[in-house]
Amino acid sequence: MIAMRPLVPCTRRSAIAHAAIMLVAGQSWAVGHSSASEPDRKWYEAAAAQRKLAESWGDQSYGAVLVLDGTVAGEGPSRVVKNQDADAHAEREAIRDAQRRLGRTDMAGSVLYSTSRPCALCEAAAARAGVSRMYFGPSLVDAGVPRPVAQ
Repeated sequence: MIAMRPLVPCTRRSAIAHAAIMLVAGQSWAVGHSSASEPDRKWYEAAAAQRKLAESWGDQSYGAVLVLDGTVAGEGPSRVVKNQDADAHAEREAIRDAQRRLGRTDMAGSVLYSTSRPCALCEAAAARAGVSRMYFGPSLVDAGVPRPVAQ
């Protein structure tokens, strides 16, 4: 199931009505869906390979990649157990790796692919880095534009 994040507060009934209108109009009602940024399964597979790498050394079963301009800019196997670092989630590792490789902190235009839904802190890190979109899971769920942690 795709979670909807309405732009304005709404009731369930108005959200369903909005979805129906968008479908009739031939537009996607999924949150943050953009035809300009269609997910690519090969990037999820790259994230899954990072998950397998993390599992191979006994770490948590998570992996992520950050894609920029059609190539993997950063790879992120979970290193929480390996490094004894609670902040070494796969998504943050992929962002850090890309930042190191590219020599900059701004990742504008990049897309984060993850094997599972990024936690709030990983989403906030993606927002700070300027990541443009996030997809997760084998069904390539569109998590939309990353948002900073709510205050």
